[in-house]
Amino acid sequence: MTDLIITSAANARLKSLTALRRRRTREETGTTLIEGYEELSLALDAGVLPRTIYYCPELMLEPVVQQDVVRRVAAQGVETVQLGRVAFEKVAYREGPDGFLAVVDSVVRSCADLTVGPAPLALLCQGVEKPGNLGAMLRTADAAGVEAVIAADPVTDWGNPNLVRASKGTVFSVPVASDSTEATLAWLRDNGIALVATTPDTDLDYTDVDYTGPVAISVGAEKYGLTGEVLAAADYKVRIPMVGRANSLNVATSAAIVLYEAVRQRRAAGGAEVPGL
Repeated sequence: MTDLIITSAANARLKSLTALRRRRTREETGTTLIEGYEELSLALDAGVLPRTIYYCPELMLEPVVQQDVVRRVAAQGVETVQLGRVAFEKVAYREGPDGFLAVVDSVVRSCADLTVGPAPLALLCQGVEKPGNLGAMLRTADAAGVEAVIAADPVTDWGNPNLVRASKGTVFSVPVASDSTEATLAWLRDNGIALVATTPDTDLDYTDVDYTGPVAISVGAEKYGLTGEVLAAADYKVRIPMVGRANSLNVATSAAIVLYEAVRQRRAAGGAEVPGL
């Protein structure tokens, strides 16, 4: 399936792969990494065409079955490179790699590039720092049928390999964008999308808002929450009631709770069916 096999972990070509762990390199090259069979398969199903796939049969859980992915992309003209186990473990960025690593184009999109329907459900993530949280929110967004996820004033980029991993590849199946808070709020206004801001500083429960129309749910940075700019622009400020001693939830958990209230209301109102989890 390939005319190139690399067994040495010192091979110069592998340095370009480890360099993509750095944001600067990703931005300069316009590329990022996808690691993992499931993540790569989802990205391929979403229409992503890798630049190169690196694979290691020794690390695959089901080599005979899973190498169909390699044949699939090779048939489309994608370069495929087989790595020895030591070489693959050198470039893998997660523990327990399963033998798949691909170089793909980064997702670079602003709000102006987004297209949504007449009654979209969107998610606004302002200043969220941890790639794992953004990735978890993307998985929820994918499951809930969210039409757009926007990182306003982003701290990390959509191509961060840990974000790609945490999203299980859904960063390529959900329309995402990065922009300033100002541009994001302008885009919401221009598209007639109501803004719901999550904050503990309100008396309005998240279940007491109508999410059946065009709406964007917003969550803020892990430590500080949403900025005054977003809160001032919000059509509704909502809270998630808490009766325990902790005064906050994980940001990805908060987003999931409110998004699925929107899903529940839309289903009850006769909107599109959402398969059960």
